[in-house]
Amino acid sequence: MMDHKTALERARALVAQMTLEEKASQLRYDAPEIPRLGIPAYNWWSEALHGVARAGTATVFPQAIALAAMFDEQAIRETADVISTEGRAKYNAVNPLGDRDIYKGLTFWSPNINIFRDPRWGRGQETFGEDPYLTARTGCAFVKGLQGEGKYLKLAACAKHFAVHSGPEAKRHEFDAQANEKDLRETYLYAFEKLVKDADVESVMGAYNRTNGEPCCGSRRLLREILRGEWGFEGHVVSDCWAIRDFHENHRVTNNPFESVALALKNGCDINCGCTYQYMMEAYHQGLITEEEITLACEHAMATRIRLGMMDKDCPYDSISPLENDTDAHARLALENALKGMVLLKNDGTLPLKADGIRTVAVIGPNADSIPALEGNYSGTSSRYVTFLAGIRRYCEEKGIRVLYSKGCHLVKDRESGLAQADDRLAEARSIAALADVTIFCLGLDPAVEGEQGDAGNEFWSGDKKDLFLPAPQRKLLDTVLPVCKKAVTLIAAGSALAVEEGNAVLQAWYPGQAGGTAAAMLLFGEVSPSGKLPVTFYRSAEDLPDFEDYSMAGRTYRYFTGEALYPFGYGLTYTHFTFSQAETDGKKVCVTVQNDGNAEADCVVQCYVRALDCKDVPPHPVLAGYGRVHLERGESARAVLDLNPDAFTCVQEDGRRVSAGKRFEVFVSSGQPDERTRALTGEIPVRMVIGE
Repeated sequence: MMDHKTALERARALVAQMTLEEKASQLRYDAPEIPRLGIPAYNWWSEALHGVARAGTATVFPQAIALAAMFDEQAIRETADVISTEGRAKYNAVNPLGDRDIYKGLTFWSPNINIFRDPRWGRGQETFGEDPYLTARTGCAFVKGLQGEGKYLKLAACAKHFAVHSGPEAKRHEFDAQANEKDLRETYLYAFEKLVKDADVESVMGAYNRTNGEPCCGSRRLLREILRGEWGFEGHVVSDCWAIRDFHENHRVTNNPFESVALALKNGCDINCGCTYQYMMEAYHQGLITEEEITLACEHAMATRIRLGMMDKDCPYDSISPLENDTDAHARLALENALKGMVLLKNDGTLPLKADGIRTVAVIGPNADSIPALEGNYSGTSSRYVTFLAGIRRYCEEKGIRVLYSKGCHLVKDRESGLAQADDRLAEARSIAALADVTIFCLGLDPAVEGEQGDAGNEFWSGDKKDLFLPAPQRKLLDTVLPVCKKAVTLIAAGSALAVEEGNAVLQAWYPGQAGGTAAAMLLFGEVSPSGKLPVTFYRSAEDLPDFEDYSMAGRTYRYFTGEALYPFGYGLTYTHFTFSQAETDGKKVCVTVQNDGNAEADCVVQCYVRALDCKDVPPHPVLAGYGRVHLERGESARAVLDLNPDAFTCVQEDGRRVSAGKRFEVFVSSGQPDERTRALTGEIPVRMVIGE
């Protein structure tokens, strides 16, 4: 691949031919053309969180949090490679026609690698969960899949939002996230550093908030000292959208847009998503910035365009046809991901459903026939949506099973029809449930009630959740209908943790993408055994958590939470049972024999956790240090080999320095955490080893 040095040398030669005004113009996200130099207009803003987004038809994969639940680095990379193919295909289709609009470029502002530290955060669905190591590995795989391995970047990925960003949404434009040095290095910056050093991510996006007093998109410490200084980042930095305007309007750290331009540019923000860099020339004339600073930012921007092959005629990605978008093969991968990412939280033996013993199924709930419940936020538009109702109906019709349907209630309101009395669908739902052999409740949230500030439709939540419970109409639906159900399965579509235990079985579907309904039916009826694992802790109540605005990690996530989880990080049931034996480790790898001694073939997500025995600066619980998938037939065993994260044998001190955590370590291997709650829920006993004794 063309290295940064070569691209920057070419960029310098190109930028040297520009006037100062032309250089400044290229730092806007909607950069204009420079005809005399053959530089076309370019819009830097494109999205690809879980598929090419907001640009028309594309394959819609499961939401990012659901992709993380696969615990499958190879599948993540394959998915990102498909996304990059579709991104190029769409670019190649419209670019020759002069369509250089927003969302149609090659610089994609994904992945979101912020830590999902609090389940109330609406944008947590965009992340890869609460664990820094899982986030880093998943993020690196995603970046490598997007950017490819050829001479040119296939797409330019972007690590966002840098840094210490994870709610509350309603205050993000003015909030100052305070994080001590230990939490900063151990948790909030960990994945960003890995994406820069291990995946060579081309772009980093600053966050809206301040971190320890500095606005992130103008932070000397974050952007100059850490990102470029310590880590050696060589790509370009882009602001979050209109974040630089927040400097003077909300954070009040500058007095006007000219000072905001200067603060951002001087500290290394190259491209402005928003309008503030329109004041750049005035800031220059006021003596607030120099031509050299404008030039450097423009060189960073042009180097990325050069690495993407935009300035050359021999880029092989230019031959990717529009026919390579929305293909059958891509649709199959979306289905595979949905199958791998759904997590079985509870099962008393009701699942898998046995078709030959069922005559009638009732499908009830506001998410049963909902396309938004498949998509999540930052989504493309699929040509192949299969809702939960459609997937269950299709499966049941093939088996001769009658399907009855009732919406049951509105997602969040007390009635479905504005002219009706409250609870206008409850009687219908109760009547069909009484007739059915099994009732499948399709409940949860959708991106209208949890998501990004401004995108969320619920005026009271501002994108974030107020608690961890189902909305009141859905709780009333369960209370009313469950008493007449012979068997009940609760399927939850949501991008975050909800405290749901009702039903004989509970399946967390997340926002599962275009094939969500097909995947749900296959899992419910046992065509495939569930294998997803939770990338976040499911708490019993928000009362178990610190204040939402407290960014200390104390009491948060599986590493620091001291209470009993409802469903732990790393947890997920299957239709079989695994045992682990003959484990060995040299401190760099773990080898373990995994036996499927149950009644169904299945994937086992093997997980390894490490805890230092002689270090006071480590988290109170063992931390994830390795994982991998192995597929086993009934009665089959296999030897699984996991690479161990060397950072698991270090600790971060209070001053932020990472040092050795000593010589003695506990190493645990199983299909979940080595905690009592996981053991109680799964019946599996982890293998324990000690290094250093």
